[in-house]
Amino acid sequence: MPTPYARPLREAAHPRRRRPRPSDPDGATAPLRTGAPSPARGRGRESNVKRFLVAATALLLMGSVALAQTTITVAAGAVGQELELTRAAAERYMAAHPDVVIEVLETPDLSDNRLGVYLQIFEAQSPDIDVFQIDVIWPGDLAEHLVDLYEYGARDVVDQHFPAMVQNNEVDGRLVGIPWFTDAGILYYRTDLLEKYGYDGPPQTWAELTEMAQTIQDGERAAGNPDFWGFVWQGNSYEGLTCDALEWVYSNGGGTIVSPDGVITIDNPAAIEAIEMAASWVGTISPSAVTSFGEEEARNMWQAGNAAFMRNWPYAYAVGNAPDSAIAGLFDVAPLPAGAAGHGAAALGGWLLGVSRYSANPEVAADVALFLASPEEQKVRAVEGSMAPTIMSLYEDQEVLEAVPFFDRMYDVFINAVARPSTVTAPNYAQVSQAFFTAVHDVLTGSETAANALAIAADDIQAITGLELGQP
Repeated sequence: MPTPYARPLREAAHPRRRRPRPSDPDGATAPLRTGAPSPARGRGRESNVKRFLVAATALLLMGSVALAQTTITVAAGAVGQELELTRAAAERYMAAHPDVVIEVLETPDLSDNRLGVYLQIFEAQSPDIDVFQIDVIWPGDLAEHLVDLYEYGARDVVDQHFPAMVQNNEVDGRLVGIPWFTDAGILYYRTDLLEKYGYDGPPQTWAELTEMAQTIQDGERAAGNPDFWGFVWQGNSYEGLTCDALEWVYSNGGGTIVSPDGVITIDNPAAIEAIEMAASWVGTISPSAVTSFGEEEARNMWQAGNAAFMRNWPYAYAVGNAPDSAIAGLFDVAPLPAGAAGHGAAALGGWLLGVSRYSANPEVAADVALFLASPEEQKVRAVEGSMAPTIMSLYEDQEVLEAVPFFDRMYDVFINAVARPSTVTAPNYAQVSQAFFTAVHDVLTGSETAANALAIAADDIQAITGLELGQP
């Protein structure tokens, strides 16, 4: 029997300058049906005790054992190969546990939309979804809805994971999520085109990227490809833009929006300069439509062979080298370029698996979550989907390194990625991020200057958090 969410869930974008509230359905999908499926399935129960005993005796005489099946629903992402890999892992679990049925539910690609769906489900205290794929920035905001995995065996395995990822997922001593895969923004570049236009390596600074992208774009268009662009990235008004913009700002010496000690620092000259730089790309080396791009829109243009550079997450490596990819074998990755600070910056991303406190079967759900995040399953996701493991030992695994060679040289990028200010602004991070990415998007679309937009963002963040204004 399918769950009420059998169809993929999709949600409209958040309204501009609207603070998300768990109780506010505006900007989310239509109200979800939350009827709970029966947690146990099987052959049915006879109401008559005698008939039941006769049936049970018959089964025993036939040498059969009737297994009651527990259904566990996992809400998972579908970016790149995520959904296929999760469903394959679910099949492996079910093969070893014939008394469990796992249903994998597709959720929206954009993280803000996914969070809106989750909040509706949690507010209804619905038992229909047992395991949630959760962004690294959400533990503080969602902790009250999640069980403590330390009570379900996680303490025996957390030492295998990056300590920082484990600490990120702990709230008041409770482990509300087991790390599943980590992420950091990286630069993809076309090796064949760099060679064609006389470049001996990827850009080291944003200024170099701008010049190289323009040169290659002009050359490819002159050669007959009018759809070619220099640089694609995530410019839509959503959490992905917070990541991209944080990288521009931090690499330029503009801070981290809100400092770790709780000072709102985003309104500063270095941050303004960084956002102005990005705005200059729109319509020049980046398509005007980049202001509506998420990860997949950027990847699709890149993978079709219509871009020289792309900012994205590690998942795009495996799909970019798929047999049907126009650029298979023609690209590599590098750290993101540096700004005035003299160093690049990669936004820390990643996902964990949390178990709903409203699940009818938390023990089984926790076992499923720990299985999906196990070394064996993380290795599969790394080899087949180029998803960066949170299991430290896998970065020395030869099969992993053969499948994804850049994991070895990008290890330091992963462990030194810059975090978004989700901890210091919890439980209001979603509103803080929305204030920031809305301001940046206004600059990218030309409706506001960078100076005015970041001043407005700083004031909005102060109203949300009550923190002090200052400089990085």
